[in-house]
Amino acid sequence: MLKKYITFILLAATSSLFAQNIEFKSSNFKDNKEGLKKAQDAIDAGDVFFKQANEAFFMVQNTGLNYKKALKQYEVAQKFNPNNGQLNFKIGVCYSNSTDPFKGIDYIKKAKLLDPTCDPFLDYYVGFSLQLEQKFDEALASYQTFETNYKKADNFAKFVTQRKNECKNAKSNISNSIRAWVDNLPELNSEFDDFAPSISTDGAEIVFTSNRPNGHTPNEVGGFDCDIYSSSLGDVKWSAPKDLPGSINSGVDDVSDNLNYSGTAMLLHRDVNGQTDILESKLKGASWTEPTPLSFLISSPKSNERFASYSNDGWSIYFARDNDSKETGFEIMNSAMQSKIQKDFMTASMVSIVNSKFDDGPIYIHIDGETMYIASKGHESMGGYDIFMSKRVQGSWTKPVNMGYPINTPYDDYFFASTANGKFAYIASNRAGGKGGYDIYKVTFWGAEKKPVVDVEDYLLASVAMPVKDHQIEAAVDVNKKSFTVFKGMTIDAISRKPVEAEIEITDNVTGKIIETFTTNSATGKFIITLISGKNYGIAVKAKGYLFHSENFDIPEGSGDNLVNTVIELKNIAVGSKIALRNIFFDLGKATLRAESNAELDRLVKLMKDVPTLKIEISGHTDNTGSANINETLSQQRAEAVVTYLASKGVAANRMVAKGYGSSKPIAPNTTDEGKQQNRRTEFEIKGN
Repeated sequence: MLKKYITFILLAATSSLFAQNIEFKSSNFKDNKEGLKKAQDAIDAGDVFFKQANEAFFMVQNTGLNYKKALKQYEVAQKFNPNNGQLNFKIGVCYSNSTDPFKGIDYIKKAKLLDPTCDPFLDYYVGFSLQLEQKFDEALASYQTFETNYKKADNFAKFVTQRKNECKNAKSNISNSIRAWVDNLPELNSEFDDFAPSISTDGAEIVFTSNRPNGHTPNEVGGFDCDIYSSSLGDVKWSAPKDLPGSINSGVDDVSDNLNYSGTAMLLHRDVNGQTDILESKLKGASWTEPTPLSFLISSPKSNERFASYSNDGWSIYFARDNDSKETGFEIMNSAMQSKIQKDFMTASMVSIVNSKFDDGPIYIHIDGETMYIASKGHESMGGYDIFMSKRVQGSWTKPVNMGYPINTPYDDYFFASTANGKFAYIASNRAGGKGGYDIYKVTFWGAEKKPVVDVEDYLLASVAMPVKDHQIEAAVDVNKKSFTVFKGMTIDAISRKPVEAEIEITDNVTGKIIETFTTNSATGKFIITLISGKNYGIAVKAKGYLFHSENFDIPEGSGDNLVNTVIELKNIAVGSKIALRNIFFDLGKATLRAESNAELDRLVKLMKDVPTLKIEISGHTDNTGSANINETLSQQRAEAVVTYLASKGVAANRMVAKGYGSSKPIAPNTTDEGKQQNRRTEFEIKGN
């Protein structure tokens, strides 16, 4: 008992000594008046920035570097006298409004202990510190105390109300956490701010922003400007991040907003002539081009814009714009193009339902076109930025719904880049336990049972310029109703194996309508496109000096999310070159051409007319099912049907010959259904040129 009593007396004495508030006055520092003067001057200098930062914060405007500038001055005074309540409070506020808010907790607590009356806003920031520690009932009590005691807080009422609601939302969300893992990616992160992730649709490449040291001149508080980096996924982890090649990075902050679905263009924002504008950079070969500002209807000369996202159909740009006439921070806007060719954008309109009274954005439009992920400091946030989801219903967006804990926390959780099947996502967060500042995290949703698949690979995430690994697909979550097949690969010369820049044309074989036309990367030959399930697609690949190549994908309605990865070997137009015509279809057991064959046949007609010296053999092939005589007869009749079609379109008969080979020239074993399907084909071979 005596031992416990002595321990209590010692703790009480230590606490009493620690709680002694020391004012910055000469009577306390008689032997170091010079040091006191420097400390007081530093506080005065810091107060100028502190006031500017607070005024901007209360107006829901950008505080810039003001909190950091104030902190730099306050730390000079703190070294001289670490036991002043008001100074500890100010340092705590600076950290609370930084990308490392947890660093402010101890300073705020110390300020409360040293001088409970040091500032009218102390109880507010005590509540914020408790909120970060997930002590929500205590935080609510502190916010209530602030509200009761500080009668002049009328213009601050919405902040207090929001904080109190955040605590209630957090209690509910944490007690009903969603089925997901959120993992820090240490190989990507640093002690600096690492944020703004964009993931490619095959999962092989991630693009993000960081203000880590980059060789540029530090700013006035010793920080570096933001550059955009990329990393490739290896067998186990991500590679060491590297600056994006080309002219995309500059000497000011360059912040990646959104990588388009094909990985060939990127929206970003940076400071341009004193304001923030949205720009676009494109991948040309292995390098990114100098970013160019978007239309003045988006990058307005009268406001700041950031956090842009492509729409799924390429017609619209979603972005966040500030509004100086309102104390609501950045609001989400949308501008659509009148023409994809001329890229004439229309006047931007507000997406009202997804906006709050606080900063809104970043935005991410999922490839399904029906799901918007936004970050917001308002709505039913748990604290700071939270990530919300809105669905498009009958042409309108629904009220955003909090995505829940552990995706969201009382800290800032923002940016959201999802895989095509919704299984994985990448976010940025400054939650405690990271390397410092904002870190990048991977979200893994616990999906439902696997659906039927056409082909398998891991997650649908598109390589920008580097080789990719093939993985097996995981189960999709129920976030997205649509299912997709990601068709990716590279076009190469069949002989040299070097990349070939080629044009790829995607056709709906039922309607004959061209869905998409794009060009493969000139440096790598790589390409990627996402196809919605429920259609029969024809893929035509054309390059100057090469035979065109065709693929067929019949993706049944309701198929699971899949990834098809292929290397397309393009053949020079030389005697002996052969190509299989995969999009020519016949009625079962007959030589009657089906209408779905027309697009493929017409491409062949065009080739014959473009190269009038070509002489070809059209050959029919079967698998080994049934008698050899029947197979040979059927293959001959089918080859003749193709020749007849070409002749009807104006191709001279003396340039073509039809030959049926039956099952005599298999290109795959006839021991499997897949092998037999490959052997059932129509080919043409160049016999003269």
